[in-house]
Amino acid sequence: MPSFSAIPPSSGDGAAAERRLREAEERLREAIEELQRHHANRDGSDAYPECDHADESCVAHAIGNLCQTFLLSYGVRAGIGILLRAFKLARRQSYSSILDLKQLVSEKDLIVREEACRVGLLFGGFTGSYHAIRCFLRKFRKKETPFNAILAGSIAGLSILALDDSSRRRTLALYLLARLAQCAYNSAKSKNKFHLWGSHWKHGDSLLFSLACAQVMYAFVMRPESLPKAYQDFIQKTGPVAEPVYKAVRDSCRGSAVDIVSLSAYLFKTKGSGIINLVEHPPIIPCSIIHPGTSSCVAHNSVAASETFRKTFPLYFSLTFVPFVVLHLQKFLEFPARTCWRAVQGAVRSTTFLSAFVGIFQGFICLHRKVAIKDHKLVYWIAGAIAALSVLLEKKARRGELALYVLPRAVDSLWYILVNRHLLPDIKNAEVPLFCLCMGGIMYYLEHEPDTMAPFLRGLIRRFLASRITNPSPTSNHRNSSYSYLHNLGSIENQPLQETEDNNEDSSPSTSAEYNLESIPGL
Repeated sequence: MPSFSAIPPSSGDGAAAERRLREAEERLREAIEELQRHHANRDGSDAYPECDHADESCVAHAIGNLCQTFLLSYGVRAGIGILLRAFKLARRQSYSSILDLKQLVSEKDLIVREEACRVGLLFGGFTGSYHAIRCFLRKFRKKETPFNAILAGSIAGLSILALDDSSRRRTLALYLLARLAQCAYNSAKSKNKFHLWGSHWKHGDSLLFSLACAQVMYAFVMRPESLPKAYQDFIQKTGPVAEPVYKAVRDSCRGSAVDIVSLSAYLFKTKGSGIINLVEHPPIIPCSIIHPGTSSCVAHNSVAASETFRKTFPLYFSLTFVPFVVLHLQKFLEFPARTCWRAVQGAVRSTTFLSAFVGIFQGFICLHRKVAIKDHKLVYWIAGAIAALSVLLEKKARRGELALYVLPRAVDSLWYILVNRHLLPDIKNAEVPLFCLCMGGIMYYLEHEPDTMAPFLRGLIRRFLASRITNPSPTSNHRNSSYSYLHNLGSIENQPLQETEDNNEDSSPSTSAEYNLESIPGL
């Protein structure tokens, strides 16, 4: 039996060599276990496969995973809320109040307990029920097959009911649907069964992000009711244009009468707005109404980008720093300064990308008003697509994550518009069975084709599942020398591989829908 050992990188190609080594070890592991399963089936043994928690009962194993994942999820959500509250107090230059627990974590100013509990019940309930159902299926069916993972994941997916907001459930279900499609496509492509035209493009992920953002920004301007309320508020507070102006733009594009009363009240309250002649049916809303505080479009867009950076940096820093500390506490205790510095770097880069997005989007709107005399709703679709090119400021690994994060929002918005136009049926609570089916597929790929999943998602799910998800274990009747090799191989690669995965996750953290990034109050 060949033996593999970790090869220390001696140059810039060390990481790639180690990745190839891990892939070879994984293929060897799967081949050995496949041979053992065939051998077990040939013997016709009636004994059901043993569970992978020999030191505890199935019930204790499930409850332990439930509690552990609940605490992890609760800690991530509550920690993000507390850190954002600290940033808010610091912004008011009330630095002493940061050390005052009554102001930092008071129920009046920090309302995260219910949401943190729901997030904990979602992930904890899924983890506990998944392990319990897997153990039951092993004993009931007396065999370990991919169907066990699919069925257990689908039933455990009912934990989505812990979220009481249907829009959040729908967003999470669509996010998992995009991830499942990614896994299925990667699986088919690796087996030379199917691949999309242009899948080899270097910036295909940026193109997908651009198309998704085009639909989202079009929906925000023209059909805001098709987006979740929390998402609308996030975009509105991030951007520099007031809501009455967007309403006037919608009415102008649709040929409806503009609400002059509300628009005049907004302009009157705005400093330096001056006197502007308003009509009920303007062909286009001019720049003097979009940014009444200044007559310079360049100054307006520059201020908009800088204000976006100031407002969103605390959010991105919290979403980078808190999850890493909670999920990798030991590594944070060993290298606290390096962790903080990487969190700052990641937050600055992500905030710069979002600031550039806002600046480009507003700049395109102003440019259109310089050359056109009539507005059109497609202008905002094109503006969103062009502004999304700012994603090129992000790391390559982050672009695909961001594309798959925004894509469900775009699909959800498009679905709502088509249903509203009676082109598609309106199925109540359809997100629950969709989420269950997607979780069944995700768990299959996690256990049997893990290479088809994105490294971040694979590491995140395994972390929340208490790192106990492995390929089906061989039965005790067939634990031979090859099984001992697998056990030793796992212990050999445990430390270096875990460190490598942690570094990958640290270098490219994702603002996934699982943290519900937009619905954080106070932004």
